Amino acid sequence: MVRIGVTGIVLIAALALASGSFGHISAAATGPAQIGISAEQTNFVRLNVGKSGRSPGDTEVLRQALFNKRLSTKAIGHSSVMCTYAIGRERLCRGTYFLPKGTIVVAGSITFRQVYELAVIGGTGLYDNARGTLTATRIKKSPPREFLLFRLVG
Repeated sequence: MVRIGVTGIVLIAALALASGSFGHISAAATGPAQIGISAEQTNFVRLNVGKSGRSPGDTEVLRQALFNKRLSTKAIGHSSVMCTYAIGRERLCRGTYFLPKGTIVVAGSITFRQVYELAVIGGTGLYDNARGTLTATRIKKSPPREFLLFRLVG
């Protein structure tokens, strides 16, 4: 019978975690980074499912063109965001930002569209398994424009 001490078990577990061979543990492909871009709303639809006006269950769907004006006047991608009203002005939202080297997926709640923050919950391509936050700040009311700051931690 082989006897392994506590130190040996800890070492084996640490090696398994580091090599990624311990279950479905995976590290994010995205390292710490900040991405600052602007977004201009290109389409907006509100679906009213209850009484007239805003009520729980109503849904907003919007699409934005994404820009990096320092590099080009042409759009570099787009976003699709869907929000469902809960109580009052609170909306529960999910969105995907389609960028040249992959997508970034966000989720969370928004009360006011002037300034809000959502969690980055994943992505594809360069942003595979990304985590962090998206902070959006309205910079123009009509047509609606926002400054988007993605703070990716991994």
